[in-house]
Amino acid sequence: MKLLKLSLRTRIFISMILLVLGASILIFGVTVYQYKQEAESYHEERLERKEKAILENINYVLSQTTFVINTENLEPIFSTQNKINEMAEVHEMQIHIYDLNGELIIKSDESFFRDTTKTRLEPDILKELAASPDKSFLKKTEVNGQKYQSAYTYILDPKFKPLAIMYLPYLQDDTLLNRDLNNFLVRMAEVYLFMLVIAIILSFFLSKYITKSLKIISEKINQTRLDKRNQKIELSNATEEIYALVSAYNSMIDELEESAVKLATGEREQAWREMAKQVAHEIKNPLTPMRLSVQSFQRNFDPEDPEIREKVEEYSNTLINQIDTMSSIASAFSNFAKMPAQQSETLNVPKIVKLALDIFNENYIEFQCDKEEILAKFDRTQLIRVVTNLVKNAIQALKDVENPRVLVVVEEEDEHVLVLVSDNGIGISEENKEKVFEPKFTTKSSGMGLGLAMVKNIVETYNGSISFVSKQNKGTIFNVRFPK
Repeated sequence: MKLLKLSLRTRIFISMILLVLGASILIFGVTVYQYKQEAESYHEERLERKEKAILENINYVLSQTTFVINTENLEPIFSTQNKINEMAEVHEMQIHIYDLNGELIIKSDESFFRDTTKTRLEPDILKELAASPDKSFLKKTEVNGQKYQSAYTYILDPKFKPLAIMYLPYLQDDTLLNRDLNNFLVRMAEVYLFMLVIAIILSFFLSKYITKSLKIISEKINQTRLDKRNQKIELSNATEEIYALVSAYNSMIDELEESAVKLATGEREQAWREMAKQVAHEIKNPLTPMRLSVQSFQRNFDPEDPEIREKVEEYSNTLINQIDTMSSIASAFSNFAKMPAQQSETLNVPKIVKLALDIFNENYIEFQCDKEEILAKFDRTQLIRVVTNLVKNAIQALKDVENPRVLVVVEEEDEHVLVLVSDNGIGISEENKEKVFEPKFTTKSSGMGLGLAMVKNIVETYNGSISFVSKQNKGTIFNVRFPK
């Protein structure tokens, strides 16, 4: 992953260096392997030549002897006139002759060579030799770091029947070949070191040349701005691909300039439209609970009610709170500030939530809270707006639903206050769940879709969070959580 973050110039530079290094390592490896294979072939061929020559010499001695040619007479035949030592000295090989059962008959003098005498051949060797199609067998061993090749072959009588077994031990001396290999590798390393230096220099300038045009284009793109006039790119001696990229960039600059002119003319108009929509929505929010409060007051007014003064006081406070909200909205927009201004005060959350629910006339709205007092820092007006917005959405989701029900619950949850607003309405579809809190998103025929977006903004202002769970045709639960 870190390699992918490197610049193109650096990657070209590194790639060329790795290519040269990889080629040199590969050639070194192949050379060493080839030398070893040639050394093995050389020793095998040399041993075969000596084996063939010694057999011819043995056959010549047998053809000139006056002894009866059999296994028992081999010892006197080759002892006469020290024939076996003479052959060993001529061919520079130690020679051992065994009978067909693997017992040693005669061997060359040990003073000439390192003693590798075996008084008896192993049964495995006899089996290998007997199974060999050409009646010869080659075995490779290694003793104390030195490699040996041992040749076993049958000595035949004039009637081509096995007479005895000849064993030739051969020391595989690679000193000369290893010296030649080391000299060759040293010379090759010098050549490749020189090539590596040349490759580093070439890759540096080549990568610089390749990425020069791209660097100019990158700098121009980084300097591109919508709010100023951008310069076109002019390059000479660039490749066809770079020219195509430059042409595309220059065309984009022309289109950006045209778009900037159109954007400048429509931006102010769009900004005023958005502001007008938000002002209308924010003013409409408090008007709805004010209207519902007045209707509820008209419906429930009873001059004879002994608690009439308290109810009038409560309705009046509700209207005053909503009027204050409208006033704060107007002030906030006039000053181009957030709307409405946030005021942090200590509130009894169950009481404020119940007060917000009093403006609704629907008898299927239920309120539950196990405690009389749960305190939190929140703006009174804003908390009422959060609850009324959620309850209004719940009521609108219950249209054409049998046995409608809205349940508002206030609970304590560790160090937080939890307000739940649930309904058994039509629910929210899967495709709309991700858009619920987006500004201007709505599934209703009227309204501007700013309610839930502003509720989310209010809750998060007080370090809270809002989430929901919904199933189509089952209902929805909104969870508002904020610190106590």
